[in-house]
Order: sequence, then C-alpha cells, then structure tokens
Amino acid sequence: MTSLRKGCAGLAGSVSLRYAWIMARAMAGATISFGLVSIPVKLYPATQPSAGISFHLLHGKDGSRLHQQYLCAKDGQVVPRDEMVKGYEFSKDQYVTFTNEELKALEEKATQSIAIAEFVPADKVDPIYFDRPYYLAPDKGGDKAFRLLVEVMRQSGRAAIARYAARDRLYLVMLRPVVAPAGSGLVMQQLLYADEVRPLAEVPLPEGQSSEAELKLASQVVEQIASDSFDPAAYRNDVRERMQAEIERKVAGHEIAVSATPEQPAQIIDLMEALKASLAARGQTPPKLDERKPPRSAAPHSARPKARAARG
Repeated sequence: MTSLRKGCAGLAGSVSLRYAWIMARAMAGATISFGLVSIPVKLYPATQPSAGISFHLLHGKDGSRLHQQYLCAKDGQVVPRDEMVKGYEFSKDQYVTFTNEELKALEEKATQSIAIAEFVPADKVDPIYFDRPYYLAPDKGGDKAFRLLVEVMRQSGRAAIARYAARDRLYLVMLRPVVAPAGSGLVMQQLLYADEVRPLAEVPLPEGQSSEAELKLASQVVEQIASDSFDPAAYRNDVRERMQAEIERKVAGHEIAVSATPEQPAQIIDLMEALKASLAARGQTPPKLDERKPPRSAAPHSARPKARAARG
C-alpha cells in the first residue's frame, strides 16, 4: 500500500509528525468480470497510514538500537538468513520443509481478476466479515461499463461478492457503490472467510428479558445522544495528540509529569439508578415509571386445601 506519510520534521524546533495529503496513487490494476462483461479498473488505498506513535528498543547503557536475531532452539546459535528454511508442523515438533520453488507452486496465480460470483442485498452482509477496504476506479477504456455497474448496483441496493486473485492469495471481496461529491465509485471490501470468524455461540450470553421500565429509561438515554448521521471528522484521537505533545516537550528538554493514577468513580450497581443518573447528568428529569414488581401469581385452587391440611 502506498504510504502517504511524509515523515518526521527536523528535530530543530518541533518533531511533530506531518502528513502530506496528496492524490492517491494506484496500487495495482485488475479486471472486474461478470457474465461476458470485463471492466478494467485500478485499485487505490482507501485508508491512511495510522499516525500511531511507535517507540524503538534501545540499549539502556548507551542508547544504541537493538536488532532482532534468530536463535536455534537446539544449540542456541544465531542462524543467518541464508540457512533458514520454511517448514510446516504436522505433529508436535515434527516438520516437513519446503523449498522456495515448492512454496511458489502452492501459491494462487495472481491473475488480478475480480470475478463476481453473485449479487446480494448490500445490507445482508454482516460487517463482522469486513476487512481492509480499497477504492476502485475505471482504467483506460472502462469508464462506460464502470458507470453502468455502479449505477445498477446503487439502484438495486445490491453488492457484488467476488473472488480476487492477487499477491499469491485468493481473496473474498465485496464490491459496493459509494457516492461522493466528485462522483460515484466502488469500494472493494476485503472479506473474511467463514472459518476466520468465530460463531457467536462460542460467547457466553445473558439470558432473560429487560423490564418495560428499564426499556423506557434506556430509550430516553439513547435519544439524548442520538444523531441522524455519522460524521467521522467529529472524532479525534485525543490520546495520540496528548502523547505527541508530551514527546515534543521531552525532546525540547522538559520532563514528562508523572501523576498518580486517578481514582475510579464509584460504580452504580443498580441498573435503574444508573439510567436515571445518566439522564440527570444531562439535565433531564427521569420519567415517573411504575417500577412495582408484578404480584406473584396465586397458587392453583387445587393446591390450597393441601397447604391447609399440612398446617393442621
């Protein structure tokens, strides 16, 4: 993936990371195919490199960088790369080794073909299967067919499930239309295979149902902070920005203030009280609800004489 990170500015003055927003460059070419239709396209990265802050391991004695080495588990000797081979563990500590030529023979042929297998309703693909996204744009000679595919998918509300053979693997992908001020395009969402997603049945889930009073209070809390749309620009990585500011202070010769861990606020155990406190924190008065427990059902008439007889 083409990285848009420009790098770190000179240490004289500020060391803040600066990222250049430039026109995305195509990563690869491919061909969308369905029926007898073929559309040449180009792939573009849909995400920016995470502006994460990373630290290197240094020797505390002299500040030199540390380098990773591979040691033989049997004799403890450092193994150079030209003596390394790849192996598959078929039993405990039992391996079968492969040459580079054999591994190449096992790889999927990179045909760069995006072969559509079916069109499905776009909202029927669970986001839990979503992996990395890419943008698709038409290559030379593909404009008309590309526009037609995007438009018919948009009008039908369907997405395309396809197989993409690239980089020695066969990827499962979903193509979905997107509309932007600059025009309409396609997102190719790399999907996880079914055996790469754990079933929900493996997770212990609570039983029972919420009461009507709890539902009413919870609904009011939800409506307090509800929005009609999602604006990702409204959210910033405050922790990263704070860390970057402290690092700049450290480079400038200042020490980072180490404070004691703040005490955690007392937790409200009662669910109804927690919901009411959430409303009160935003200046709303919780509605008056009938929280009385329903009366216990009377014992069957046939059981009453037996109870009296037992007391007698």
